[in-house]
Parts: sequence; C-alpha cells; structure tokens
Amino acid sequence: MDLELKDKVIIVTGGSKGIGNGISNVLAGEGAIPFIVGRTKEDVINAVTTIKNKGLKASYAIAELTNPEQCKEAIKKAIEEFGRIDGLVNNAGVNDGVSLENGNYDDFVRSINRNLTHYYVMANCALPELKKSKGAIVNIGSKTAETGQGGTSGYAAANGGRNALTREWAVELLPYQIRVNAVIVAECYTPLYDRWIKTFPNPEEKLESITSKIPLENRMTSATEIANTVAFLVSPKSSHTTGQLINVDGGYTHLDRALT
Repeated sequence: MDLELKDKVIIVTGGSKGIGNGISNVLAGEGAIPFIVGRTKEDVINAVTTIKNKGLKASYAIAELTNPEQCKEAIKKAIEEFGRIDGLVNNAGVNDGVSLENGNYDDFVRSINRNLTHYYVMANCALPELKKSKGAIVNIGSKTAETGQGGTSGYAAANGGRNALTREWAVELLPYQIRVNAVIVAECYTPLYDRWIKTFPNPEEKLESITSKIPLENRMTSATEIANTVAFLVSPKSSHTTGQLINVDGGYTHLDRALT
C-alpha cells in the first residue's frame, strides 16, 4: 500500500532512539522526511545519518523539550528548511518511577514536564502549519494510563493526559480537518527497556515472566510494529480516523488474562 507520504515533513520527538527511531526509519522508508527533534546531538545526528546512508531523507533539530523556547526554535527550523509541516509524532518521554509513596512534589511536576507538557507545546507551535497542510498528529502513549503499574504516578498521570489531549485535540481540530490519534504501547523492547530489565538479579527470568503474559505469540512488540501503525495514522490512508487510542501490544492490555 502506498501511504502517500512522499516528501511529507513529519516531526518526530525523541526520534533518534527506541520507538522514536523505529518511527523515523519507517517514515523515511515510506518516502516521508522525518524531522527528528531530540536533546542529544550525537544520537540525533547518528540517526539522521543512518537514514541518509540508505538513500532516504531526514533532518533534525537539537532541543531540550522541557524548554518551550527550544521547542519553538525546533519547529521554526523545520519550517525554514522545508516550508511546511505535514505531521507531528509526539513520542519523547521516560518512565521515571515517581511514586506516590516515595516521590515528592518536585519530582512529580518534573515528570509531567518530561512526559506531557512538551506534547502540548510542540502541537501548539506546529498548529499553524498543520492547518495549512491538513496534517495529522499522533501521540505515543503507554498502557500505564489504562492499567496502572505501581510506583510511577508521574508517568501514569502524564500518559493519562496524553490520552485526554488526543481526544480533546481531535474535537478542537475538526474544523481544520486535522486528525489526532494515539498509539498506546505496552511492552516494547527498547534500549531503555533493556536497561531496566538488566537491573533485576535474573534478567532473562524477568523478561520471560513478562512475555509469557503477552497473548499474541508470547513476545514483545517491536518498535517497527508500532511505527507501522504510526505511519498509517499520520498518512492520508487513515483519512477518516480521529480521536482513537489504538493499542499495539499483542493483546496485552485488553484480552482476558485467563489466556496467559
């Protein structure tokens, strides 16, 4: 299927690693131009260079997403370079374990800023261009907003906010024909996930205890599988889909636990 993404400029926050990198590569493979926004220059440049070495297109801006002014500058750079923005994928964030019992106000607010506030800022800054292109927004979310996890109040609250903003923006942007959807992730093996697994005394046993509870094929979701859904949602092929929270998780979140 041709997703009709050729030369479409798609902003991808956190697009240099993990799920974001998977999204950037799939978009580039579909002919789009992923514009990666991230804070670590070396990682961002490496990601863009890898895409370009395949004969595909990509570009970038370096920005600390918790800084609104840097978010604005990143959007400005994309517009100056390409003259348009056709889509935004809000992806950057980290499960930072800010719990209710052992956390505090400052850590909680920091988690909201790291995981939610920049979703709003990036969308707000990109909106004038998205109105022109009748583009699309895809927010990446987490199962923690639906299932809870324990010990991660900040991250869970931020993801609940992502879900709410997805539907709020879908309503608000109807007059402009801008579609807004979310892809909800459960268990996806990324470098951050690998780092977390390795904190356990027996990482392989811990990983097996998780994958055994994923109904479809008892395996982790891949970044590419998430990226494929994102590419569809940001493309004109999903022209009548908006306000949806789509779980790409092998049935982990919603299928009967008796299956596992």
